[in-house]
Amino acid sequence: MSKPSYTKSGKSTQVTGLVEIFNLVNPWVYVRVPHEITEETQYFADRGLVAIKAKVGKYSWNTSLMPMGDGTQFIPLPAKLRKSESIEVGDTVTVSFVLRNRE
Repeated sequence: MSKPSYTKSGKSTQVTGLVEIFNLVNPWVYVRVPHEITEETQYFADRGLVAIKAKVGKYSWNTSLMPMGDGTQFIPLPAKLRKSESIEVGDTVTVSFVLRNRE
């Protein structure tokens, strides 16, 4: 598994990583967030979640950085996004995001 990478531009952060899946009954498809981003955003966490507005290609959505359980976070990739952008488990994608106020 390759280590996710990131870049920052103003308020926006771009995370590039492998699309993975939790093997559960109702699996989550996601991209891991580098540990450095987790450290930077922990101040904004509410019960472990950090509210973000994410974008891949032309598709944007409100979501959260979610805890992996090992001290890092992930960004869930909804089915509509994966269909719209033809994303499959095993692909490498770049997710851009900005922090947002929790609704």
